[in-house]
Amino acid sequence: MRGVASVALALALAGCAAPQDPAQTTPQSGSPDYMGIRTELLDGDLVRFKVAMRGTSDPRAVTKYAECAAAQYTLIRGFGFARHVRTQVSEEAGIWRADAVYTISAALPQGSRTIDAEVTVADCGAQHIPTV
Repeated sequence: MRGVASVALALALAGCAAPQDPAQTTPQSGSPDYMGIRTELLDGDLVRFKVAMRGTSDPRAVTKYAECAAAQYTLIRGFGFARHVRTQVSEEAGIWRADAVYTISAALPQGSRTIDAEVTVADCGAQHIPTV
């Protein structure tokens, strides 16, 4: 009987979990509309990603969308890391666009704006941000 009480208590407490950080979750109503990713290989390891989305007022959301695209593309190409080169963000009529450039590589590149593609793709999935 004690085991049943423990399971009941565990189930009751499961509904009392601390709320998640709203910045880390996608709201159900008014959730972002991810409108697509275009990928362009510029030169060997240099890749451009153009993404568009609506349903946000935060330009960081479209920047994160581009990062997610870059991370997945890096894995698809058989590499493990990417380094952010630049991102240009614009907004018109409620549609946010990002034009981002990354280098991709098998080894961790030098620089402070590097991403581990596998970790980033997992994070994007947890945040419901689509990738390539």
